[in-house]
Amino acid sequence: MTALILIDIQTGFNDPVWGARNNPDAEANAGRLLIHARATGWTVIHIRHVSKTPGSPLSGTGLTFKPEVTPKPGEAILEKSVNSAFIGTDLESRLTALGETYLVICGLTTPHCVSTTTRMAANLGFSVTLAHDACAAFAANADTSWAALPAMNAEEIHNSAVSHLHGEFASARSVGDIVGI
Repeated sequence: MTALILIDIQTGFNDPVWGARNNPDAEANAGRLLIHARATGWTVIHIRHVSKTPGSPLSGTGLTFKPEVTPKPGEAILEKSVNSAFIGTDLESRLTALGETYLVICGLTTPHCVSTTTRMAANLGFSVTLAHDACAAFAANADTSWAALPAMNAEEIHNSAVSHLHGEFASARSVGDIVGI
């Protein structure tokens, strides 16, 4: 059985506070994946990040799912306030009860909640495919005074995160490859 896990694809990530972003097609690709999941009968689980930080873009109206991935009635919506969708939610027990063993994961942002959830899913024994082109990252904080490292741009951060996940925690594949289009 297969489950699609859509992580934090929320309007709060449209806020300019996040800075430069890669992959402007991430939401459209996640939408294509969602259409495929619904058509093939996959379990669909939407994850929403509810920030505990006052004034966070991931609170208030920023909690709204982006139009490309709006949940339909009956699709699970789990809320978290940390990076992993497995912490503070019933995601693991829900997947286990449904007999799901294979997960397709996508969302925002690649090096944070997507990476953490992907790593935990693999460590919990799930087989994971990361839909890399249905994910996106933001540029790193330009303050690298803690080390003699140059700041990375959003594309470098995304690619680095995907590279670290592929092979050990997940199989990174494009949405086109996953849906056969």
